[in-house]
Amino acid sequence: MARNYTNKNADLWYEKVTSNLKLFPSTFIYDNVKYKGFDEKYFTVLNVETLLNGEKETKTITFSFVDDIEVKLLVSHYYSHGVTEWTLHFENKGDKNTKRIKELCIEYEVEGKYPNLKGILGDHVNRYKPYTFDLTNNLLEFTSHTGQTSHNYFPYFNLECGDGGVMFAIGWAGTWNARFVSDGYKTTYTANAVIGMDLFLQPNEKIRSALFVIAPYTERNEYYSTNYWRSWFVEYNLPKDDKSGVTVKPLTNINLSLDTGLPHSDGSISERYFTWKPSMDKLFEENLHFDFRWVDAGWSIAPDGGSAIPRESGHDWWDTIGTWEMDPEKWPDKSFLELTDYHRAHNMRTLLWFEPERVTMVDDLVKNYGYKREWAVEVEGMRGICNNIGNPECLKWTTDRICKVLKENKIELYREDHNFKSGYLWAIMDEREGLGRKGFTEIGVVCAHYKLWDDIIACTLSFGGCGFIDSCASGGGRNDLESLRRSVPLLRSDSDRKYIARRLSITTAFNKWIPFNGAGSIGDNQSNAGWGIGATDKYTVRASYLPSLHVSTLQPTKKPDTDFEIYRFALNEWAKLKDYLLKEFYVFTPWHREPDLREHAGVDANEFTAFAYYDEEKGKGCLLAFREEICQKATHSISLSCIEKGAKFRLIDEDTKEEIIVDGIVDLYFDKPRTARLLWIEKI
Repeated sequence: MARNYTNKNADLWYEKVTSNLKLFPSTFIYDNVKYKGFDEKYFTVLNVETLLNGEKETKTITFSFVDDIEVKLLVSHYYSHGVTEWTLHFENKGDKNTKRIKELCIEYEVEGKYPNLKGILGDHVNRYKPYTFDLTNNLLEFTSHTGQTSHNYFPYFNLECGDGGVMFAIGWAGTWNARFVSDGYKTTYTANAVIGMDLFLQPNEKIRSALFVIAPYTERNEYYSTNYWRSWFVEYNLPKDDKSGVTVKPLTNINLSLDTGLPHSDGSISERYFTWKPSMDKLFEENLHFDFRWVDAGWSIAPDGGSAIPRESGHDWWDTIGTWEMDPEKWPDKSFLELTDYHRAHNMRTLLWFEPERVTMVDDLVKNYGYKREWAVEVEGMRGICNNIGNPECLKWTTDRICKVLKENKIELYREDHNFKSGYLWAIMDEREGLGRKGFTEIGVVCAHYKLWDDIIACTLSFGGCGFIDSCASGGGRNDLESLRRSVPLLRSDSDRKYIARRLSITTAFNKWIPFNGAGSIGDNQSNAGWGIGATDKYTVRASYLPSLHVSTLQPTKKPDTDFEIYRFALNEWAKLKDYLLKEFYVFTPWHREPDLREHAGVDANEFTAFAYYDEEKGKGCLLAFREEICQKATHSISLSCIEKGAKFRLIDEDTKEEIIVDGIVDLYFDKPRTARLLWIEKI
């Protein structure tokens, strides 16, 4: 029987604030007056629609407000977990401009002694580092202003207080701010998206807030709160795999761009119509099957008709995007369709890379592809030219071209990248509009981006493709909750490519919040510098067992002496434990610091890492434990009592088949550094 996460107090709170709407914790400023909740003195309810879907109830409450403004509150409550979420929408229904609207916020108070805020920082320089902050008589504020919503800071928070706590999330693929202030007994959480928003609406214009989520839990225990959140996330937030409606399941994928023997720089630059089949045939000959074939950047023709082929007079993928049309030198006629047909015949799907919010060679796009110059936003010093999908005509042009290449080639999975800090650009675009509307561009672009994804998913579903997107934004820059209802991050960070100690540390932090994710390749074979991946072996592959298992450095034809057995081993062993990877998650070791000095490539590999995935309903799971590359100790102790106090467990070593009965502490022995152990867990 699965754990019971119901919370009657949370249910009662939701029912109270939706029946007495002036208590609702949503705030905004209109014409320099702050409105908190929806007091009937100012808001007239026009309509209430209620939709029940299992344990989820959704209400759409429409109000009339001053100056012919229509306000909609879309609020959902999940009775199985006590979670409440909402968005707020404004539309100018009149024939005159509205007054100024500012700060669409959540303002939520939590009572409870000893408030601690826990969470992780974002990607890039912070590499998902965890934090714990005592809020007693303190203030803590996070500001994400780059437009890459989960770089640097992470829009998810765990407030422990009293006997329980509250998890918070901000769903917005743009800028955001979150603030916590406490007197030690009462903590106030305030958050908003679109930093500095100060705008008015012209007739028929609309805006919306971020998605705000509050998830109260009843037991002050980080294991409990982690798995409460993961349970809700997996049940209600993961996108669908395909038109059957089943939720996306753990998957394997392979990139073969290193196996061409041709000049290669990055992405899939070197792949051609004549290189792919020998690689695939060799994989099948070696009994290696993957769910997805990953084709990365470099496949499209440049706007000037050139090809992204590394050579002195040629281009690279970075400066050739924007056409979204197959490069005929690399993929003539229907050769890419032949590739995807071949994959389908072998029960594989194809993933293809795009970056729709950036363009290159604008003059050539205008001349050759019907592009309009005003859609391209260029700023001196900005690394990249923005493709303004916030313009409806530009959005349609972009969507149509992307969907055309997806349909013509039956490409099942769309992968999206985002390689510049668009938050700075949005502010400049507001200035160029000339109406003094701060934040209007950002709202338009973010909403357009969600629509772009919805339309692309509808496109891929229409021909039997995927119901989800692979989200990437220079690594982990777009992992807000609203985006992740449409996508999964198959590569959670660009920094998670080489160093196993870093990969393990990221897993112990990131997996608590985002259950479905993937890391870099299970093997590198390119460099043994520092404490890198080195040879592909049991240690590297076990450190990479995540819902997305990725291989990008295998060269089946160019390195025929490759040990294919380790890849067969990885796929077979991962398949044994994949059903546990979205279940409960328990971390038994602390985060590994990254020293200020650059020794060991900046990675602390002098420790143990151990964590477990556990299916509480079946009473089974798996424990993965690692003695890292320069760890001098041979034994590490962990306790399984966090899974269930007083329970006995049988541990079965996958390698030796040795069985151990555990009713608390177990000492794990490793005969040498750089050793990984996999033990199966069975509740007795």
